[in-house]
Amino acid sequence: MVELIVKVFISYLIGSCMGAMIIGRLKGGVDIRNMGSGNAGGTNALRTQGLSFAIGVIFIDIGKGVVGASFIPELNIFFINEVSVISREALGIYCSIAVVFGHIWPIYHRFRGGKGAGTFIGTLLVLSPSLLIGFILLWLIVLVLSGFVGLATMTAAATIPIYLGIFILPDNQLLFIYTFIMAVCIIFWHRSNIKRMYEGSEHQNRSMMIFSKRSISDNE
Repeated sequence: MVELIVKVFISYLIGSCMGAMIIGRLKGGVDIRNMGSGNAGGTNALRTQGLSFAIGVIFIDIGKGVVGASFIPELNIFFINEVSVISREALGIYCSIAVVFGHIWPIYHRFRGGKGAGTFIGTLLVLSPSLLIGFILLWLIVLVLSGFVGLATMTAAATIPIYLGIFILPDNQLLFIYTFIMAVCIIFWHRSNIKRMYEGSEHQNRSMMIFSKRSISDNE
């Protein structure tokens, strides 16, 4: 139990290291939470600061997901002498939840973080690369059809637990629970995107769309 608590806490602290804030400080104190959509994630970084800034943010956010899901569960902590009573699979899931929650509610930044998608992707890279491939493919399909990054992210995240529930359960129950929790969190934190799409004010990447209509662009 001590091992679980300590490693989950470490994962949360790692998740709280925001890529947007780290790169922002290196760029002279830029805080993208006060710009654009107000989200400390890769999409807002790209729109407000450009490609190089966004790449740094995405690299850090995905990287800490990898660390939380892979390295922290295997970490040897000198003061923990008890025999582990939790499987490495379960520990990886708990640490993954913690690192994503750290990204969403970072203790270092007054609990104002991102929406969790990038860090979730990092954990999937470790927990299930095949699911990550499906996530990315579906994300790209929805993006090129709709032009909405938020919609693509929500759809891809929601599809994973649905797929696991239909085709995989009762196997991999922990992975199903994890992806279900992440899907709920990601959709919840994209509620402002849902509202803007309903109102017709959400940013749409028409350059990414296959079936973009020139007539629509001309009227904007």
